[in-house]
Amino acid sequence: MTARKARMCCMPRPSTLVTPLGPVSLSETEAGISALHWTEGHQSSPLIAEALAQLEAWFAGRLEVFDLALDFRPGLTGTVQRAMGQIPRGQTLTYGQIARQVGAPPQAVGQACGANPLPLIVPCHRVLGAKGLGGFSAPGGVEAKIWLLRHEGALMV
Repeated sequence: MTARKARMCCMPRPSTLVTPLGPVSLSETEAGISALHWTEGHQSSPLIAEALAQLEAWFAGRLEVFDLALDFRPGLTGTVQRAMGQIPRGQTLTYGQIARQVGAPPQAVGQACGANPLPLIVPCHRVLGAKGLGGFSAPGGVEAKIWLLRHEGALMV
């Protein structure tokens, strides 16, 4: 093994990404990335390092679609997570539109969006109310949602 390879294999993997919205860390299960936390993290693995690298590229505008193993929640939340994951960058849907897709009431879809453990990667910020932005559970709330929609070019005001 060369000295360079030896250094690379032993270098610590990142566990936190500092973003324009604050620090972000991730958790994983055997199935994949399971949660995004708006705090500094300590869990690290090759998958978490890859996910943080993809998040960094996404914030820099070099990545539009995440390519990661994800551990979706069971039940309606997981169904809604999968539907949100299909919304392209720069586009939005309403809670009602997703409700029609998944066969659930809009209020239940809103609750599932609020329970999304993978914001940014599973883009719950791309889901809007029929007459407004709706909520956002990340620090900064709706202001963070506005920032994300502007960042993606979905909101021009």
